[in-house]
Amino acid sequence: MPARRHLLILAAAAALVPTAGALAADAALKAAVASPDRTPASVARDGARHPYESLAFWGLKPGQTVIEVSPGGGYWTEILAPYAKATKGTYVAGVADLANPKLSEGARKGRAAFEARFADEAKYGKVKFVDFGPVAAPLGAPGSADLVLTARNVHNWTGRPGEVDKIFADFFAVLKPGGVLAIEEHRAEPADEKSPGAGGYMATSTVVAIAEKAGFKLDAKSEINANPKDTKDHPFGVWTLPPTRQSAPSGQPADPNFDRAKYDAIGESDRMTLRFKKPA
Repeated sequence: MPARRHLLILAAAAALVPTAGALAADAALKAAVASPDRTPASVARDGARHPYESLAFWGLKPGQTVIEVSPGGGYWTEILAPYAKATKGTYVAGVADLANPKLSEGARKGRAAFEARFADEAKYGKVKFVDFGPVAAPLGAPGSADLVLTARNVHNWTGRPGEVDKIFADFFAVLKPGGVLAIEEHRAEPADEKSPGAGGYMATSTVVAIAEKAGFKLDAKSEINANPKDTKDHPFGVWTLPPTRQSAPSGQPADPNFDRAKYDAIGESDRMTLRFKKPA
């Protein structure tokens, strides 16, 4: 075998062998996902949300500064905060904008409860919180974050003119050159997107266009969170499905006679999983 070809084969083989650092990072992420401190309700959703696979696809690495925007019930916080603690990184939650005079009392109480829930530094390290919203100040110093994650939220920002553009501009500004924007969103295809965010679903092309308008480049797509059983024609939109399981129009009491069996059998929604990068 020619010497040059032999060297190329050896180099390729070496590239396939994980380094000690990569193995340690993988172990830290697996430990965070398997942590006994996660709530049973969150663990029960892992089969639908694929936390290890999703975070690996998005490129989570040790020591990073990660900002999660609108963390909701804390599904990802339960994993990302301990991972940041274990790897000497920083986890930041973008939550209700306390500087907004129009913020509801319910939103203020919700943020306070969220902060209290993740206050145990022995479990979660020092979780940081930053105001987030349509009129909020920047998420952080320009170029200070390695990864921004938002899961199942983009559809919430499309109803008011300019809101989604402002939010994605904030994402772009806070990320370092080469930084990652990680998005999980309910996927409209193959159903028609009547209007962006209608029923909680969005076309992949719409989300990509929003991100590209802000300056991002689509780096990769994944089918990790695909669900071919999701017909996307539910009476109360995506919220008919687990985990919300809505059974009546918004603002009305739950309907005890609503037959949830069909929708529970579908499971959680079909979702796009996208990785964008801020150009270096």
